[in-house]
Amino acid sequence: MKSVLWPFDLSWDEVDPARHPFDHAAAARVVRSLGPARCVPGPPDVSRVDPAMSSWSHGEGDLWATAMSHALMERYGRWAVGWRWAHDEGDLDGGPVGSWCCPRDSITTPEETLDRVVAALSEWRAWLERLAGRFEAYPLDPDAVDDQRILWERAARNLILQVVDRTGCGSGWYGHCRQVLAWFLDRWGVAPGNARALVDEAVGGRFHSWVAPDGVVVDDIAERLAQSLPPSGAPRAPAGPAVDHLARWLAVRENVAWREASDRGGEGPVTPARDGAAEDIRAFDRPLDPARADGLLAALERLRADAAHGAPLDFALLQGWQQHVLGTAHPPAFRTAPAFAKRGREHYGIAPDTRARLDACLAGSAGSAGSAGSAGSAGSAGSAEGAGVPLPLTARAARACLDVCFFHPFDDGNARSAFLALVYVLAREGVALDSVSLLRRVSFQADHPRDAVALTNYIDLHLAETRRHAAAPAG
Repeated sequence: MKSVLWPFDLSWDEVDPARHPFDHAAAARVVRSLGPARCVPGPPDVSRVDPAMSSWSHGEGDLWATAMSHALMERYGRWAVGWRWAHDEGDLDGGPVGSWCCPRDSITTPEETLDRVVAALSEWRAWLERLAGRFEAYPLDPDAVDDQRILWERAARNLILQVVDRTGCGSGWYGHCRQVLAWFLDRWGVAPGNARALVDEAVGGRFHSWVAPDGVVVDDIAERLAQSLPPSGAPRAPAGPAVDHLARWLAVRENVAWREASDRGGEGPVTPARDGAAEDIRAFDRPLDPARADGLLAALERLRADAAHGAPLDFALLQGWQQHVLGTAHPPAFRTAPAFAKRGREHYGIAPDTRARLDACLAGSAGSAGSAGSAGSAGSAGSAEGAGVPLPLTARAARACLDVCFFHPFDDGNARSAFLALVYVLAREGVALDSVSLLRRVSFQADHPRDAVALTNYIDLHLAETRRHAAAPAG
């Protein structure tokens, strides 16, 4: 299963600079415009070796860096998550980036921290551009492998040495080396799955952390890789069927460690010092599209009236809000065809019971044991709750938001609908937030449990800050 926030399994299609434009000169401005840039956390005033620093680095510091990865990925594409892939035993182990290490060492003042993010992002991108140049220097033809094996071998040897130089052969460096070799094969027509298998077989565990491979090993691996390529004219495997990301989400949903999310936000109603949802809409939607902002604000007002009456969250309730969001004469209907999102990277299937399954999922937002269940048991109890015990409020709000995202019930405006669902689950229990910056400007993927836990943590982080500000004396 692909982990969206880690660069280890990025494909060449996802990182190819020719497919993903990037303006180095504009990077600083873009980074500072993202939601996480406005809430850089301050590290504790202790030494780097103090246990409190380690706890902060793996807690609040990592949450913030993860939020920045989400925001960069949403802005630029998934390739951008490599900005944290630091040398040696940094954040992600064995990467090509030297401008970032980890929250403990790289998060200082907001200005210095954002400068490091910009530098790391630009450094990662420059490395990808350099690799693309090296790939193009060896224009190879999979249909003429028999005549070009010496060139494939030469290219592989050169790329290994490039990665050796770039990573310094620190902890886990060989993972990126294998990835680069697979990218090269992919670039010149070898199917990604086959490319990874060929590289793994050629390397054969002969690379090690903190050890630079000697020339004999490099030459042998390059030769083995070139010789393992299928002969010219060999048939290629047909493309597989489209992935249904709704089905993946329903499978993931049952196994998310919802209770492992942080719980610093506390329990019980809270009235924020300011209306974070409305202020965010006015600050960021209105300058782009005043009509869109007005529609979203009208939906928010209706949402809070519904919450005051304790209305159950289901598709019919979403429809009422979505009519304001889209400015339509009638409530928009449930989609009747497969849907796509994230520039076509995610595909959501449709079946006769899809709407009923969405309603069953959303029923659990009130604390009951609602679940997607199987196709024939949409209302069956979910394993996440366990013995009917409701999940914490933040987990239920995150889950409802992601349910709407991946059921994708409307033809348009699903991200706004998902955000409103999150706000509603909180509002129904007397909770509002004074900031939503981590909730509206990051996106989440259907097929990895870590994203669901991350969203729960972001809600909890905002809730904890809301309680702190609400309790602080005025003035």
